[in-house]
Amino acid sequence: MMKIAKVMVVVYSIMVIAVPAVAGWDANLDKKTQAAIREFKKVDPSMKAFFNKAYGFAVFPTVGKGAIGIGGAHGKGLVYRKGRVIGKTSLSQATIGFQLGGQAYREIIFFEDKRTLDTFKKCNFAFSGQASAVAAASGASSDVDFAGGVAVFTMAKGGLMFEASIGGQKFTFKPK
Repeated sequence: MMKIAKVMVVVYSIMVIAVPAVAGWDANLDKKTQAAIREFKKVDPSMKAFFNKAYGFAVFPTVGKGAIGIGGAHGKGLVYRKGRVIGKTSLSQATIGFQLGGQAYREIIFFEDKRTLDTFKKCNFAFSGQASAVAAASGASSDVDFAGGVAVFTMAKGGLMFEASIGGQKFTFKPK
C-alpha cells in the first residue's frame, strides 16, 4: 500500500509540474487547430456528426508523449462552442508502468452538454486510466457515442510507443 501511495505522489507531482500557465494568444495555434479539424474530418467523414451535435469541443493539434517507465505528455489547443473559439487549453499527462518510446498525436474531446463543457472550463476535468479514446479511422466515429459526457478521438502523427501503463490527463482552460 505504501508503494502505491509513493507512486501516486510521483505521478501527481509530474502532472502539477507539467501543467504550465496558458498565456497569450497564438495565431499559429489557431491555424494548426483548423488543420487538425480538417484532417480528422478527412480521415473519418462521419465525424462531422460529432462536430454538429456536440455542445463544444477541444482540439489539440499536437500532443507530444515520451516515456521510460515514467511518462509524460503535453499539448496545447483551443476550445470551441458553436464553431467559435472560446478559449485556449493545455493537456498534461502523467503515466507509470511498462512503457518506452515517444510519439506525437492529435486529440479532440467532444462535450455532450453545457455541464460537461463548464466542468472542463473550470479546470475540474481530468481523465483517469479508465478513459478511452477512439483512434480516428474511416467510419470509426459511426459506432461511438458519448460516455460520461465526452467522446474522445486521437490520431497518430508519428513515433513509436510501447505502453502498458496507468495515469491520467489534466487540463487547463483560459477564456479568449
